Amino acid sequence: MSGNRSGNSPGNDSKALLARLNRLHPKKIDLSLGRVERLLARLGNPQQALPPVVHIAGTNGKGSTLAFLRAMTEAAGASVHCYTSPHLVRFHERIRLAGSLIGEDHLAALLAECEAANGDSPITFFEITTAMAFLAFSRCPADLLLLETGLGGRLDATNMVDPVLTVITPISVDHQQFLGDSLPGIAAEKAGIIKSGRPVLIGPQPDEVMAVLEDIAAQRGASVYRTGRDWHFREGHNDGSSSQLMWQADNQLLADYPAGCAEISAAVLPALSLSGLFQKQNAALALACLPLLQNTVAAGGDVADIDISEAVQGLAQAEWPARMQRIGEGALRDILPAEADLWLDGGHNPAGGRALRKALADQDDDRMLYVIVGMMGGKDAAGFLDPLFPLVQWLCAVPIAGEDGAMAPDDLAGQAQTLGYAPSRAGSVEEALQRIARSGDPAPRVLVCGSLHLAGEFLAKNQTPIM
Repeated sequence: MSGNRSGNSPGNDSKALLARLNRLHPKKIDLSLGRVERLLARLGNPQQALPPVVHIAGTNGKGSTLAFLRAMTEAAGASVHCYTSPHLVRFHERIRLAGSLIGEDHLAALLAECEAANGDSPITFFEITTAMAFLAFSRCPADLLLLETGLGGRLDATNMVDPVLTVITPISVDHQQFLGDSLPGIAAEKAGIIKSGRPVLIGPQPDEVMAVLEDIAAQRGASVYRTGRDWHFREGHNDGSSSQLMWQADNQLLADYPAGCAEISAAVLPALSLSGLFQKQNAALALACLPLLQNTVAAGGDVADIDISEAVQGLAQAEWPARMQRIGEGALRDILPAEADLWLDGGHNPAGGRALRKALADQDDDRMLYVIVGMMGGKDAAGFLDPLFPLVQWLCAVPIAGEDGAMAPDDLAGQAQTLGYAPSRAGSVEEALQRIARSGDPAPRVLVCGSLHLAGEFLAKNQTPIM
């Protein structure tokens, strides 16, 4: 028995196909639209046969905002496609067809079709797999496609669509080798997804970023809706004790509501399963999309008939792995004492470090904090770790298995040491957890962080399912 559950020959299962596609271009990232445009034409331009698209760009919060949008629209009865990257454990996580992760046989067949259509033409892994995703989405009926950019926006392979609206989450410095060190320059690249005449919703931004985004939107005749002006959110107290998230629409967003949406002009949101102030920002941004989504989708479509009150309650169901994810069980979790708290986060830039510090501080937990960190090379490790320094009592640098571009633990520990840490080193997350378990602390608070690649390794070894 071969053990190949898909029924494909071993050379044509998705793992083998993805490995071959990864060799079609000498660079992992080479920002351009020409190659993906060529392949899409050979495939019959499936990007022109998609359901209504919401296109999301930004540095932090893209995936979480998408997760909130998905939870709300599905709670209201819509059928939703999703495209995200990177994956954590399996490539299949990137493509969700009408609510379900793509199956192995389906994925392998589509990859083989794209491989044949492309031939030996140079194309990056992300470009050919994005074209494959468009092919999958075009052939499966749905009410909505939520599309996350991979890197940047203007030259990102996803930027081949005509969305009904675009969303830009907080922008900060990251991927400098591709997008540059200038915040306004990075903002201009992210703003490349803004389309003529299509509304754009903008999350919290530095002033210099907001200025660039609004200028490009004006040039393209795109209506701008922004947090702090067109909607607000705040913590409130319903009965003097329980804290609730209050959302309020203002000005033009309120004026642009279609009939029947007025019930969310002011709303009390349900408790979110995703932790941290930044997730509340993301939820508020996602909620602001709903009335405009109803207003811009063709009349008579299911998305245009979303029950807003049902959608709002769906916020509580949003899940997004490795974003301040509490790990309650699993092979790695079982290493620690029963009273331990174990958290996982894939944040990896200075803005992610600041968000983590806020989330940890909001826990109001005075137990000792142990941090296990692994990062990819080229990342600003010091910028990520510096905000965490006041909260961390023990920090351990670890490698990321199977990633040639990962930062060596000695290099990571060296950057931590310049900040005042007295870092330890371990050969794996498992080894670091075992040290914590042997420390005698009966209820340690542990955070594993620094990279989505490390988070994926953790989830796989912990045997945490991603559905």
